[in-house]
Amino acid sequence: MDVITTTILPSFQAMPYATPVAVGGLFFSMFFMKKLINDQKKRNSKLPSVPEVPGLPVIGNLLQLKEKKPHKTFARWAETYGPIYSIRTGASTVIVINSADAAKEAMVTRYSSISTRKLSKALSVLTQDKCMVATSDYDEFHKNAKRCILTNVLGPNAQRRHRPHRDTLVENISTRFHAHLKSYPEQAVNFREVFESELFGVSLKEAFGEDVQSVYVDDLRTTLTREEIFEILVLDPMQGAIDVDWRDFFPYLRWIPNTNWETKLQKMHLRRQAVMTALIEEQKKRFASGEERNCFLDFLLSEGLLTEKQISMLVWELIIEASDTTLVSTEWAIYELAKNPKYQDLLFHEIQNVCGSEKIKEEHLSQLPFLNAVFHETIRKYSPAPVIPLRYVHEDTELGGYYIPAGSEIAINIYGCNMDKKHWENPEEWKPERFLNGKYDLAELHKTMAFGAGKRACAGALQASLIGSTSIGRLVQDFEWRLQDGEEENVDTVGLTTRKLQPLHATIKPRKTI
Repeated sequence: MDVITTTILPSFQAMPYATPVAVGGLFFSMFFMKKLINDQKKRNSKLPSVPEVPGLPVIGNLLQLKEKKPHKTFARWAETYGPIYSIRTGASTVIVINSADAAKEAMVTRYSSISTRKLSKALSVLTQDKCMVATSDYDEFHKNAKRCILTNVLGPNAQRRHRPHRDTLVENISTRFHAHLKSYPEQAVNFREVFESELFGVSLKEAFGEDVQSVYVDDLRTTLTREEIFEILVLDPMQGAIDVDWRDFFPYLRWIPNTNWETKLQKMHLRRQAVMTALIEEQKKRFASGEERNCFLDFLLSEGLLTEKQISMLVWELIIEASDTTLVSTEWAIYELAKNPKYQDLLFHEIQNVCGSEKIKEEHLSQLPFLNAVFHETIRKYSPAPVIPLRYVHEDTELGGYYIPAGSEIAINIYGCNMDKKHWENPEEWKPERFLNGKYDLAELHKTMAFGAGKRACAGALQASLIGSTSIGRLVQDFEWRLQDGEEENVDTVGLTTRKLQPLHATIKPRKTI
């Protein structure tokens, strides 16, 4: 709100006195007219209204959401107002859901009434108006795009074809940590530096059929290294996606400029677009020459059903999502295992009993219940997406026994669902054994709300599980992990994500196999 105040006031002061009075009157009239209409709808409905978190006129609950971890604020409010309540963020009414049952109802049972997306200005620009599977409305484009990505990359059959990429990743991270240990035996390793680089390599292979080391970008008039490509395609957009434009909360104030924010976002978008264009054009030459590869770009080009903009965005979506979410869960899993030697030893002995002297492979995962539990407990506590992108209610509906008017927005607080004390015992604790009570099928991917549910369930759930679980298992099989001094307190996260703010630093020792 400090940004809102300092930006709005100078703009109003520059206008004649009568103008801000008239505009202010219009704002209040719109606000109360909308409230009057909604109140009339509520009276006509036989269902009770959703409990409201008290807020201020016009700005609603924005002042109460000043911290950068709104998912934690939402979870605290659930203890007072219940698992479903409403807040106001400027001009919008947002229904916040903090229970798994209500979230599943919203994503499955009531899906037809709330299947569209409401994106922030930043996400609208970065997704080029919903040209991504994760952020598009449930329309023909979404169905066709999801079919493509499941067929070629993320579905079970596609995952079998891409198996060599995952096997190479696991071997590479083990080799690199062994090399570090040999060269710097007393020095802590930077887990993220190694794992993130290898994960990016997998995403490039799936997207283009090769781990691109450099590319000349004509629009930027320079040759970019692999590290620079990663920064432009992954790191910068991740930051841009969570940068808030205060005008998203007050759409009727769009006419007030926010020049610095707009310039920064547009520069980020153009750089991302320039790099993707360069990468795709280079691969098109290969494709045109008749050299085809088992990669997503070749599949989309051969299908011939999508525009160039849509192809570029879908390939970029594969790269950024494969490069980030699996890193988040794997890094936190190693952090927790390094912090809890008892759990680490349990996992090591389970792997030894199943694999013996053989290195862990994906075929072993179904025989390793504790490893499975470690993975799912990690994504429960550290869900890579604490709050999913807002959905728009386009017709009056019902949710959790409450009346939900058209025009509302739905915020599903995955963090709140996975920290619900009525569903999880001591949810703030990391306890893998909670998944060993026979309640869950080992093969079930959706033990928590981390992967969503229904038609919009995460398409990459299988790949995340395979890479995360096998990598965790191999790293514990090969090394003993301990946190570096002071590392246990480094639990802050980036903005409203669960990405660890500081990369994990840990000491490692080679395992003495039994």
